[in-house]
Amino acid sequence: MCNPEAMLSEIVLTKDDLAIIAAPVYGGRIPALAIERLKSMVKANGAKCAVVAVYGNRAYDDALLELYKTCTEMGFNVIAAVGAIAEHSIIRKYGANRPDADDLKELKAFGGKIKDAADAGKTLAETALKGNFPYKKAGSGPYPTASKKCTGCGLCAKQCPVGAIPLTDLRKVNKDLCISCMRCVSICPNNARSIGKIMHTMISLAIKKGCAERKQNELFI
Repeated sequence: MCNPEAMLSEIVLTKDDLAIIAAPVYGGRIPALAIERLKSMVKANGAKCAVVAVYGNRAYDDALLELYKTCTEMGFNVIAAVGAIAEHSIIRKYGANRPDADDLKELKAFGGKIKDAADAGKTLAETALKGNFPYKKAGSGPYPTASKKCTGCGLCAKQCPVGAIPLTDLRKVNKDLCISCMRCVSICPNNARSIGKIMHTMISLAIKKGCAERKQNELFI
């Protein structure tokens, strides 16, 4: 997902193209706005694609299936799907420093297998994927706000992928737009934005069991 001020023009593909379509996973789903932008910006025209759901070492739940079905409905020929690990966006000790060197080596190998599948004209069956339809209900929150340490630099508002932070009041957040990606928290030069210690602790305890073990990248082809 990108800053709304830096949106790309429409991308028109052909059946001879191979696209890699990756999206973040929050609460086991792909953000609705990411799906909306994908549909509005890309014309598939039968192009081949591999879908990638990037999640924070807990679970991608229905997200990979959701991305697969979305791309299929758009007219893509989905040939592969990947569940890829990254650092958890809220509790960053889970999946810390991932993708690491081992991940990158593995993902590079996945790339070779995906190219081979594309050259062979393969198509990935929906039944090969994990996940359920209807999808699990998308979650909401937590919503980061700024403390008195905020200096008003505006970096959070400028870099928010959904424009949820008003430039006129940087300490607040539009909950109707916020997707809880925590980008504003990670880039704040003064560590002024957070979800609060109590909420951070509650979420950490809630996901501890699911995040305790090192999850592996998965390839479906």
